[in-house]
Amino acid sequence: MSTTQANKIEIIKAPNTKINEVDFDNINFGSVFTDHLFECDFKNGEWQNPTIKPYAPFMMDPSSRVFHYGQAIFEGMKAYKDDNDAIWLFRPDENIKRFNSSAVRMAMPEIPESLFMEGLNQLLKLDEAWIKKGLGNTLYIRPFMIATGFGVVANPSEEYKFMIILSPAKAYYSGEVKVLIAEHYSRAANGGIGAAKTAGNYAGQFYPTSLANKEGFQQIIWTDDATHTKLEEAGTMNVFFRFNGTLVTAPTSERILDGVTRKSLIDMAKREGIAIEERPVLVSELITGIKDGSLKEIFGAGTAAVVSPIKGFAYKEEYFELPKAEDSIALQLKEKLTNIQHKLAEDPFGWTVRV
Repeated sequence: MSTTQANKIEIIKAPNTKINEVDFDNINFGSVFTDHLFECDFKNGEWQNPTIKPYAPFMMDPSSRVFHYGQAIFEGMKAYKDDNDAIWLFRPDENIKRFNSSAVRMAMPEIPESLFMEGLNQLLKLDEAWIKKGLGNTLYIRPFMIATGFGVVANPSEEYKFMIILSPAKAYYSGEVKVLIAEHYSRAANGGIGAAKTAGNYAGQFYPTSLANKEGFQQIIWTDDATHTKLEEAGTMNVFFRFNGTLVTAPTSERILDGVTRKSLIDMAKREGIAIEERPVLVSELITGIKDGSLKEIFGAGTAAVVSPIKGFAYKEEYFELPKAEDSIALQLKEKLTNIQHKLAEDPFGWTVRV
């Protein structure tokens, strides 16, 4: 291994690359990782020892607080390579802001934006061969922080580890998506941690989602915890509904994640002259809309999938299938957004940032 210094970040290069072992045309999402990772430790009240090193397992104390009290947060981002081999990020400032918001909610230290971006940029440059050109090819970026302080006392940790790992990716969801509307289980509650991108939010979804999978549904549309009448998120994504020519999505709250893709689609829709409303959406509106024909589309929106059209939904043991959308707004917005991300179209919003 060779060791260098780059703007105070120690870089330890892997002696060999794994890239030649990877079939980039057949990759399961999040299953393959690049040669290096970035890490930085929080000790004695400060971030220290930022390092890029070969991707590998690492040892932790069995009493580390993350194992016992769940102090763990993460983000999801992507890097893109244009036809001139330049590397681009999409709205990284929004991811950093949300990451630190999650940290505050979970009583964890915030990460300085300069440290986050310098570590990420150096890591991407080192593993840039893993970023493939072409629409649909991306490098998924997973920054995360875990509590590493030892001891099983029920207090916030005093030590943490921040890391960034990279994974080449194609489409997250494939095929047609059918969803089950939640009638009992809840993703989040008022006063809880639903707006934080913390590990426990996702762990809590696994069991009810597995029950839905057994019934033939890929995901759940979550409803509010109090009445189960208001539609909130679709699986791990924000969700949009198209009634005639108007897009409707639930407003962000302490129960709903402030999605970067969500807010980007809203801004794009406004620029395209598409009517859009941010308001509570009732289950009863979907039932009425499917019966009178006003409900045209439902789609999820998130970093991994970008836009995922939903074919149909079930509620109270009745299944409702949407008509095949003509002039799909979901697919139009997806094409425009991915073209901006891949630098195939003008970025009028200034969202893309070159590495």
